[in-house]
Amino acid sequence: MSEALQVLSALCLAGGGLFCLVGGIGLIRMPDFYTRMHAASVIETLGAGLILLGLMLQAGLSLVSVKLAMVGLLLFFASPTASHALARAALLRGLLPRLAAPAATEDAPSKP
Repeated sequence: MSEALQVLSALCLAGGGLFCLVGGIGLIRMPDFYTRMHAASVIETLGAGLILLGLMLQAGLSLVSVKLAMVGLLLFFASPTASHALARAALLRGLLPRLAAPAATEDAPSKP
């Protein structure tokens, strides 16, 4: 049983680390504020959640697990709320998302 918990904990920690790495690369590679914010919210919610789960599996049933669960609940509720508030504030300040330019078609009438 202990071996299975260690393997599951290692998988959760590795998965959380992978999500954090991919999200960090996304922060660098994404073109505008809104897509970067999406990458950051994935890091906060999924990456940190998996890391906390892996740490809770390693700690066993103890006070440390309860504290990690409280931190996880705080992240679970506060992260999406903060991301939404940040995106709404940016939109209200006039920061528009970068959209792809419409493709020019040959059938479209040309303007004089």
